[in-house]
Amino acid sequence: MARADRTKPIEMEVHEQHQAQGQARIEQSLVPLIFEESVAGRRGVDLPARGFPSRPAVELIGADLCRKNLRGLPELSEPQVMRHFLRLSHLNFAQALQFYPLGSCTMKYNPVLNDECAAMPGFADLHPHTPDHLAQGALELMARLEQALAEVSGMDAVSLHPAAGAQGELAGLLIIRAWHHKQGRPRTKVIIPDTAHGTNPASSTLAGFEAVVARSGKRGYLEAAEIRRLMSDDVAALMVTNPSTLGIFEPQICEIADVLHQHGAMLYVDGANFNALLGVAKFGDMGADVVHFNLHKTFSTPHGGGGPGAGPIGVKRHLEPFLPVPRVVKDGGGWRLDSDRPDSIGKLRSFHGNFAMLVRAYAYILALGADGLAQVSRRAILGANYIRARLREHFPTATDEPVLHECVLTHDLEEKGVSTLDIAKRLLDFGIHPPTIYFPLVVHGAIMVEPTETETKQTLDEFVAAMEHIYNEAQTNPQLLKDAPHTLALSRVDEAQAARHPVLRWQPKD
Repeated sequence: MARADRTKPIEMEVHEQHQAQGQARIEQSLVPLIFEESVAGRRGVDLPARGFPSRPAVELIGADLCRKNLRGLPELSEPQVMRHFLRLSHLNFAQALQFYPLGSCTMKYNPVLNDECAAMPGFADLHPHTPDHLAQGALELMARLEQALAEVSGMDAVSLHPAAGAQGELAGLLIIRAWHHKQGRPRTKVIIPDTAHGTNPASSTLAGFEAVVARSGKRGYLEAAEIRRLMSDDVAALMVTNPSTLGIFEPQICEIADVLHQHGAMLYVDGANFNALLGVAKFGDMGADVVHFNLHKTFSTPHGGGGPGAGPIGVKRHLEPFLPVPRVVKDGGGWRLDSDRPDSIGKLRSFHGNFAMLVRAYAYILALGADGLAQVSRRAILGANYIRARLREHFPTATDEPVLHECVLTHDLEEKGVSTLDIAKRLLDFGIHPPTIYFPLVVHGAIMVEPTETETKQTLDEFVAAMEHIYNEAQTNPQLLKDAPHTLALSRVDEAQAARHPVLRWQPKD
């Protein structure tokens, strides 16, 4: 039925639909525990793979590593096991099942095509110790991915070595520290804006630097005057996210880079929000010396528990000798891994990157091409500004500046006794994963929304309708929000208690 023919307002239809979905989740959760379905002697059957001899696990693993007592494990048929885990998956709030507007984390859709490419036998079955001459396809893919990341970011060289974004941060800071030591002028401080990701000061400390806070201006962005005020001969670099965690492009970034370079310091750009700049702007053109990429944020590889991760770093030419080893280099007509780099910061991990993630990111880049990557950013920016405009009356943004890929909303509901956490919990009743809340810290009661480029206008309208419905509820029945969620298998839990004393193992009854 076309939207124009609906007899109910979208607010009511969305609310009723998600109330019904929530009730279904509760009913699904009331089935017996998997342990209660157990029947002694019940088994599933695994047939041996054709063409391969079958050997008992005790021979393959070793008797000393095999359990001798399996007391307490459930005994089930294969359909029972499958249904159990399928039910559990439907109780989850996941990017593949619901709108997941987690600001700053860029929870993008992960195309299954990328998984298929990573599962190709020539990639998936490649042993980490495979000699270079037998891994030419993999090495060429890595080299091509490095070139693609260098091109879209405006950097001169890229390393795929770091295992995650935070390790990419550490690698970049260690490179900056190594460069200053090589010049005979070690430095001890890194400037970090008050809107920075929490990993930035942590990485700086781990790399041996003291973090110095730069305060944002009244309009929400970093000003060159503030960097001039903080500059000294001890400052090694400024570490800044652009666009910032407020979703705002740093308009003075080039002037800031000039200030740093005049004092012998460097500009490190955290690429967490690169999803807003693909095909639009390049970090290298802004004066960046170092940047790290989060492949799970910008290039659609699995995020969080779906990892492992990948956090490549890009550098300008003067820092290329300091990149971690090994490096993928051209050798005659082929490729090889080169570890003979005397100025390198060395290895940060075993082997060289999480290769399956590199395959996925390269497949994503190839599938979209230059025009497609530019469309990614433009659509992400359009979606964020659409939400910003639709919710402006009840949930204004933290600043009046136009946003890029995400918007940070505020509200006045605390005078009704309703907190940002209450709003987030109530969204769960509408089948929507809550946005990031209370971040960045410079915004009181922040609600940080990032829709990404793949969400439709219909989905964004449903989110807006849910937020407006919640705002109206807060005016008439604030307790309804404070008791939310109402339609999940579990209502609001004591999060501090759950974090400090998690129950991780089922204990069988005697």
